[in-house]
Amino acid sequence: MKPGLLNPNTFRRRATLAVVCAITVLIISFTLAPRPPPPLLRLAAWISHLNPTAFISGLGIRSFHTTANTSNKDHTMAYEKELKVAQLAVARASILTKAVFHEKVKGTISKDDKSPVTIGDYGAQALIIAAIKHNFPSDEVVGEEEASSLREQTELSFKIWALVKDAKLSDPESDALLGGPLKTEADMLDAIDQGNSAGGSKGRIWALDPIDGTKGFLRGGQYAVCLALIVDGDVKVGVLGCPNLPVDDTAPLTEDIGTAASDAEGKGVLCSAVQGQGATSQPLTRGAVTKGQPIHVSKLSKVSEAVMCESVEAGHSSKGDNALIAEKLGITGRPVQMDSQAKYASVARGAGDLYLRLPVRKDYVEKIWDHAAGDLIVREAGGHVTDVTGKRLNFSLGRLLEENKGVVATPANVHAEVLKAVVEVLAAK
Repeated sequence: MKPGLLNPNTFRRRATLAVVCAITVLIISFTLAPRPPPPLLRLAAWISHLNPTAFISGLGIRSFHTTANTSNKDHTMAYEKELKVAQLAVARASILTKAVFHEKVKGTISKDDKSPVTIGDYGAQALIIAAIKHNFPSDEVVGEEEASSLREQTELSFKIWALVKDAKLSDPESDALLGGPLKTEADMLDAIDQGNSAGGSKGRIWALDPIDGTKGFLRGGQYAVCLALIVDGDVKVGVLGCPNLPVDDTAPLTEDIGTAASDAEGKGVLCSAVQGQGATSQPLTRGAVTKGQPIHVSKLSKVSEAVMCESVEAGHSSKGDNALIAEKLGITGRPVQMDSQAKYASVARGAGDLYLRLPVRKDYVEKIWDHAAGDLIVREAGGHVTDVTGKRLNFSLGRLLEENKGVVATPANVHAEVLKAVVEVLAAK
């Protein structure tokens, strides 16, 4: 550096200090003067429109310290509150779903598309939306359910309310963060109906599936409580509550995991991710959430050794195509069948290796709430998630994945090989 020249960082700090001091003097003068002169009034008005934070940031300074260690900290703290609220909301909703899981009669009704919905679906949606609106009142929610049928079926509504009003976390501070219990049955119905966002590419939108895998839930198999925050079309936070998956991330997937599940001791996992911060898992409990343990997709060296996860329901994915793809890849092991985004969670923590959801008909379009949380968690765990053409899933087009067909989720190092087999099989049809 040439003699007489200040270090750029020193210059910025001194310049910022000078500006702050000048503004302070001006404010004091304005306050003490009995009748501030017009030029001072005009200058004060101009200063009132300044954004000191933006000004300082423009000089490349955070506070009056160097930026060496703060940028990474700021990145790590991004969406900290959103993550905590999402984790606690999913955990509290899971308490309700677990109560319903053990009931012989789950209050099942059929929707227009003939898919089932239970009192657990409605109750979980009410609890989660209430928590979101308590903390982020301007945020929108794309939810799977709506309450019109409940307003007509008052007896069913009352059954759901009996569950919702008693669902709470054992940690008072955590439960208070979610807004505490809902006050009335009418509040519950209103909360359910606030999941009516159209989605889109602008703003903060939560994608919610209160019970993903309702058929699995009904048969005693796998299901998941799923929540993701989408900001300007990009998934930023994802949380999956999987009450019937083992807590142990290293536990292998068993053939009966999709049909003979239970939330007994050692079961129940909460998988989470924030964009750019990795993915974690922790036991699904009634208490406060912890930092969680990092999870990663499997270190698969030979794709022929992969454990494939597929849907139980034939209407959700073409099992015939799955079999042909497995044969082309040299996979001899039987696929593990399970419902819900528990498949994404299993791939993210390396218990499973591949998740294929292949189109069963040309007009079928996926819903964003069925994939948003799992997509982010797998990618943050080191995996790749695309559709069957190799395109990333696009969550910016509303409530549906209009531009995508099917899903291929794998460890990053084998994704190209798996996708090639998928394309070849589908092209031959």
